[in-house]
Amino acid sequence: MARTQGITIKDVARRAGVSITAVSHALNGKGTLSAATREHIRTVADEMGYEADALARGLRRSTMGAVGLVLRSLDALGDYAPAGVDVFERFVGVAASQALARGLSLMLVPDLTRTPVPPLTFSMDGYIVTNPHLDDPVVALLEKRGIPYVTYGRVPGRPDFPHWASEDDAASARQVLAHLETGGARTIALVRGTDPNAWNHEHQDTYLAWCAERGTSPRLYELAERAGVEGGVELADRIADDGIPDAVFCLTGRHAAGVQQGLMARGVGVPERTMVVAGSDSEHARNSRPAISAVELNPVESVGALLDILQALVAGAEARSPRLTRARLRPRGATRR
Repeated sequence: MARTQGITIKDVARRAGVSITAVSHALNGKGTLSAATREHIRTVADEMGYEADALARGLRRSTMGAVGLVLRSLDALGDYAPAGVDVFERFVGVAASQALARGLSLMLVPDLTRTPVPPLTFSMDGYIVTNPHLDDPVVALLEKRGIPYVTYGRVPGRPDFPHWASEDDAASARQVLAHLETGGARTIALVRGTDPNAWNHEHQDTYLAWCAERGTSPRLYELAERAGVEGGVELADRIADDGIPDAVFCLTGRHAAGVQQGLMARGVGVPERTMVVAGSDSEHARNSRPAISAVELNPVESVGALLDILQALVAGAEARSPRLTRARLRPRGATRR
């Protein structure tokens, strides 16, 4: 994939209405420019996509053996180390080790649209973007700059984009629903997040189809990912007031732990009266009592597929994509009747 032509320091100076020296001083923290002028110049440079770092300019037309990783779920959460959410740490660890095994370096990068961006951000050979959102500005920026990228999960609203890999979310959801049904569940409530990504959309679509096939009324709840355990506890009251379902399927471990706590505080036995399961395993799910059944994602195969696709794109070769991997359901006490 061809890169866009580089912006020069002269272009930035012309757009900002200042001298070339002023641009240099503003971007390198030198000189005696006022804070307002310095900020104005940096804003213009960021908007134009100017790469001030000399190494970045020298590498722009060649590969540097490094890929970037953007965790959109954590960007949206506003917390890059949420307590008990170890799924992202496992993904990053696998990505780093597999990149090293391929002779690549991995750089974690926050939201590319937020300024200031780290040096070399736009000189990566390519990017892995996890769980992109509908009309995601990070995806739009990478395409504008002509930087190759792959996504962990489909890009919502972009059925034409094939360069993605992930666990088969629909198959995982079906497996969870079948597990609960085998345990005697006829009414199942789904608690999804509010991020507009394929993870939430595909689980919801699969759940609604399952309900339609059985002629049961959906019990669908939305809870912001950042609400965490506390949000799950509060939601449990609403779920109970609506009538105790046979099972509650939460897409995050934190929500599942909170919902279970809230229901048990109301005297609802788990798993005797209702079962609880999480769509993504976490410390919260494993450490709850009873331990919450959860889907264990497959970062090893998913990351391997993503790197395969990305390396093919960087080399200008045809990429075999999209790629689906299989997750595994871990039954635990919260669904063992």
